[in-house]
Amino acid sequence: VQLVESGGGSVQAGGSLRLACKASGYSATTYAIAWFLQYPGKGLEGVASINMDGSMKYADSVKGRFTISKDNAEHTLYLEMNSLSPQDAAPYYCAAENPWLLVVTPLDPASYTYWGQGTQVTVSS
Repeated sequence: VQLVESGGGSVQAGGSLRLACKASGYSATTYAIAWFLQYPGKGLEGVASINMDGSMKYADSVKGRFTISKDNAEHTLYLEMNSLSPQDAAPYYCAAENPWLLVVTPLDPASYTYWGQGTQVTVSS
């Protein structure tokens, strides 16, 4: 399984970005997948996830501003990010698990086996 993120960039506060994560190597479409960010010197933080059963979970800090979605036919995960603030600036990583496994803690990085290389989001004030 390979995950390739895209869509990062630089925006002003209040702006929007749409991140994408293309997954390859899966024969099934039922797998948990999620977005994480990592501040400098800190651990990975869960942003949003879609579990194997389609259930979604968001970090409190992004509820109402970010929307996660998945195109099963294209094996692509998206993160629509609106009302961005400098606090949202970080590298964002896509993570996925093996098919048919229901992730118990979907915003815990330890729940995922496969990781992308990340895409940088920069927000200027």
